[in-house]
Parts: sequence; C-alpha cells; structure tokens
Amino acid sequence: MSNFATDQVTIRTISVKGTITIVVAIAAALAAIAFVIAVGAAVFPREPDLPAPWEVWVRSTFLHRFVSAHSWMWPTLETLHYIALSTLIGTVGLFDLRVLGMAKSIPPATLHRLIPAGIAAYGVNILTGICFFSGFPEQYFYNPSFWWKGLFMAIAGANVSVFYLSTAFRDVQALPAGAQAPLHARIMAATSLSAWIAVLICGRLLTFFRPPLFH
Repeated sequence: MSNFATDQVTIRTISVKGTITIVVAIAAALAAIAFVIAVGAAVFPREPDLPAPWEVWVRSTFLHRFVSAHSWMWPTLETLHYIALSTLIGTVGLFDLRVLGMAKSIPPATLHRLIPAGIAAYGVNILTGICFFSGFPEQYFYNPSFWWKGLFMAIAGANVSVFYLSTAFRDVQALPAGAQAPLHARIMAATSLSAWIAVLICGRLLTFFRPPLFH
C-alpha cells in the first residue's frame, strides 16, 4: 500500500513538472517569435509613401474589388481561415504528438488517417489567405509577421516532404501500438509541430505588426 502511495506521488510530481516544462517552453517560444518579428521589422520591406506598381495591380483585380465591396466577406474569410487552421493543427499536430511519444496505445497509422482532413484544411487556408492578401496587400507585404509566417510554412513544407520521401514515414506507419518512433521521425515531428505553432502565432501577430499607413 505504501509503495502504491509512493508511486502515486511520483506520478503527480512528474505530471506537475511536465506541465511546468510545457508552460515555460510555450512562453519561451512566444517570446522568441515576438523577438524575431521585431528584428525582422528592420529587415523586411517597408511601406512606401505611394502604392508600388505591384500593389496597384493587385488592387485592380476582380478579387480585390469583390473582397472590398462586400462587408460580409472579411468575417466569413476569417472564420473559415481559423476553422481550417484549427483543423490542420488538430490533425497534423495530433499525429506529430503520437510520433513524439504521446498516446502510445494508439498506432500511428490510425491517427494518420486524419491527415487528409488536415491537407484539405491547408488548402482552405491558402485560398482564404490569397483573398486576405488581395483585399489589403500592403497590410501583409510590409508586415514582418507575414514574412516570418511564410518562412515557417516553408519549413513545415520542406519537413513534410522529407518525412514522406525518406524512410521515416514507412518506419512510423509500421509501428504497432505501444512502440516508440525512431529518432529521425521524432525530430521531424518536433519540427513539424513547432513550425505549425509558429505559423499560428505569426498569423495572430499580423494585427500587431501591420504597417501604419493604409492606401
């Protein structure tokens, strides 16, 4: 009985330490991303006093006129964008967490069945993102958070390409319940999860780093 009580205390201690570690890691990640965006503000393009030729062209397109002319478009796009991003992280992120060692009782191949939904959600994000950009191109092009978001998306894309083109995917798919993924697959899963969380954070920070001048 005493051994059982000791085990319970040990489990609680590990759980508390794990929670604290996660909170600290998230706080550190937020601070780091905010810092690099602030630094990037001095590196990425700054908005000129007059619209650039490419901006004039974007504003001449049908998509820009349609997004600007209908007040319901922006909230609809925002809603679709965030639902899709939540779906993306909820599916790909769940698979990444399993590869990293959580919920080992579930075979990775089972969770991988959710990935097509994440891919579809990513497509929705791309389409809504194009609409956002066409509506207010200067809010994004001259926004350092936008460029960092694109960079993290590129990292996530390159990482997933390596995952599926290398032996990592086959190794993970073959894992039974309770098995641990090989190190190279765990590194890719950590990279994927970190990159998508960074994309989410940078997307939220777009509002705080947008240029002051709107044409």
